[in-house]
Amino acid sequence: MTDRARSFGEAAASYDQVRPRYPRQLLERILPSGPGVVVDCGAGTGILTAELVALGREVIAVDPDPRMLDRLRAVLPSVMALEGRAESMPLPDSSAAAVVLGQAWHWVDVEAASREIDRVLAPGGSLLLLWNIRDETVPWVRELTGIMQRSPAEDLVRGEGPCVAAPFVREAETTQAWQRTLTPAELRELVRSRSNYLVATAAERADIDARIEELLASHPDLRGRSRIELPYVTHAYRYRRG
Repeated sequence: MTDRARSFGEAAASYDQVRPRYPRQLLERILPSGPGVVVDCGAGTGILTAELVALGREVIAVDPDPRMLDRLRAVLPSVMALEGRAESMPLPDSSAAAVVLGQAWHWVDVEAASREIDRVLAPGGSLLLLWNIRDETVPWVRELTGIMQRSPAEDLVRGEGPCVAAPFVREAETTQAWQRTLTPAELRELVRSRSNYLVATAAERADIDARIEELLASHPDLRGRSRIELPYVTHAYRYRRG
């Protein structure tokens, strides 16, 4: 699991360009109101960080991969970016109004991360978990997943949902369906930015690439298209101390 979680730095620039953003309306619904620092833990290249900043939040970004943080600092030079992980954040006790993890909770040690987030959160603070999940009710998207393979996040969200340890209890859950427009080249890069691809052998990567080309060339919803609408559902969960 650790190898997969730390594999993204190899493709940091591509990851930043092709990974989906987060619907701002959903963030406004799920984020707690009021002042205070929001910690984007597992921030990666800053995709979620940028949305939080755009909403006027004071953000500290934390990620274990220095290559991802280098990209974040280049894109968001005004944001404090620190090397750390959900189980061990270089932050003082009771210093954050919220800790947010986008596409990241499925990589953590749940017990250790829950304890650490409890330490970092101020009284009344919130833990928020978010995932962008492709809408596989669309046939070609289901075929795409068959080629790429499902990620741990997709299995988690489609199952019972995230598990969070004491002292946290789920307070709210919301979803939002949306679409993003990609070129065929961007769809290829999206596939190549995923952990299954990044940890694959050269032969396995070549097989994935060939199957993606076949899908683009043969599926009636994709063949000859210069723009592709890829549907997503964003899932968001908010937790408070029990």
